[in-house]
Amino acid sequence: MKQTDNKGFTLVELMIVIAIIGILAAIAVPNFISYRNKTFCSAAESDANSAKAAIADWFAIPSHTALPTNNDSFNNGGGIKLSGENSIASISGTDPNRNITIRVTDGSGRCPDDYRNAQTTTANPDNFWDGQSFVLRIAL
Repeated sequence: MKQTDNKGFTLVELMIVIAIIGILAAIAVPNFISYRNKTFCSAAESDANSAKAAIADWFAIPSHTALPTNNDSFNNGGGIKLSGENSIASISGTDPNRNITIRVTDGSGRCPDDYRNAQTTTANPDNFWDGQSFVLRIAL
């Protein structure tokens, strides 16, 4: 008998490897997309916390007794910096001794409904999602 020198992979081996890669991709890709979309939610929440810090710094100065009329007054004229397409929908409240409500809108629109619907006013009345906006209530 003549012995042949076989090199390489058989078609069956290649098909098995492709099937394994396909199964892994079918599991990993939806999870990756879900995690990526949740980062848009986290960005809006982080922006609201940045606004909270800027407001706390504003009211730390004794002569500041009310909220400024525009965003540029915060951070020594630098304004409140937001990530991506997010925007501050509103900052309401007039007295540092009362509640101040910060509303940051997710400009990307990619925050998943199930994530937003899980954080409602009944779960936590101080920070929750209201439509496309994250609402943060603070008392200084």
